[in-house]
Amino acid sequence: MNGWLIILILIFLLMVSIGMLLLFHWDIRRMTNQLEEIIENFGTNELVRTNTHSKSLIRFVTKINQLIHLFKQDQQHTQKREEEIKQEITNISHDLRTPLTSMKGFSELLHDPSLSETERIEFLTIIQRKIDNLSMMVDLFYEFSQIDSSDKQLVMEQQFLNQIIVDAMLMFYNDFEKSQLKIHVDKTVVAPIFADKKATNRIVTNIIQNALRYAKSYVTINLIEEKEYVRLRAVNDVNEFDRTELHRIFDRTFKMDTSRTNGRLGLGLHIVRQLINKQEGGATADIHENEFKIDVTFKKWG
Repeated sequence: MNGWLIILILIFLLMVSIGMLLLFHWDIRRMTNQLEEIIENFGTNELVRTNTHSKSLIRFVTKINQLIHLFKQDQQHTQKREEEIKQEITNISHDLRTPLTSMKGFSELLHDPSLSETERIEFLTIIQRKIDNLSMMVDLFYEFSQIDSSDKQLVMEQQFLNQIIVDAMLMFYNDFEKSQLKIHVDKTVVAPIFADKKATNRIVTNIIQNALRYAKSYVTINLIEEKEYVRLRAVNDVNEFDRTELHRIFDRTFKMDTSRTNGRLGLGLHIVRQLINKQEGGATADIHENEFKIDVTFKKWG
């Protein structure tokens, strides 16, 4: 009797094991089909599901779903980057075409025999200005391509931000005269900063160029000394600006007002943030009642 009972128990356990094995096999086939569907229709948000209570299989499915999620994130990032590159190429083509078209038009006019000497000099001056503008764009492209290069090492030394600002303002003296902007530069002497000279010159230059490009009537530059940082603050009035666009102010392709860029690129403030971040500083921007403010913080020396 005991022998038959043992046999029956063994048969029962065997049937349960076979049943569990069949269910496991069925679940594996089901998950395989789900994976094939996900591969064929990768744009969907489908994930692999299981009905099993096996902890090992559940953990395996979880890892597969994590991999699918990461792959989809990477795919979305790549797609977004491709769209950004297309937009950048479009913007660059437009920014280069505008001065080139202008130069072509004025150079053709120079062949007109009825042109006076005064007009000829005026057209040559315009062409030269357009060439300078193109040179500046090429320099920006090169500088932008070098920012993240491993070969581009910053030389962090003691720098005097007051003097760098004065030198930059003198360089743009004629531009400020032509623009008839009211300029105020704070003469407060602040502590030296720990920075790369070339990068800091570019940061200050880009901020001034941005102010020249968009300011309506005034530009104010202040230096504020804090415990560990020196803050450069540039303030200028602007035309109406959509505050919801503020978060894009440091984007590569963003322009505050495309009608006033004079064929210039929107790389300036993007380069400012990239360069100051590499120096362990920071850059922020804000706008209030058509007054634009940008703050750039440099680490103090010592």
